[in-house]
Amino acid sequence: MFYIYVLKSLKDNRTYVGYTNNLEKRIKKHNSGQVRATKYRQPLELLFSEEFKTSQEARKRELYWKNGGGRRKLKTILGES
Repeated sequence: MFYIYVLKSLKDNRTYVGYTNNLEKRIKKHNSGQVRATKYRQPLELLFSEEFKTSQEARKRELYWKNGGGRRKLKTILGES
């Protein structure tokens, strides 16, 4: 299985979207400073994740959350304006 996930930095309230085939391990890497993109934004909390059968499906969904429409929807979900 493959997963997309959205993390929120408790330090600066920014979000990070990624995908992986091992969600638990990947979140631990983010929170231990092993991921360059989030190294200085710890601690991070998992907002939500979605599960997919193929990496192609997960990657496509990740790109949605990273584009304008996905970001706007994410702000709505988070209650931001």
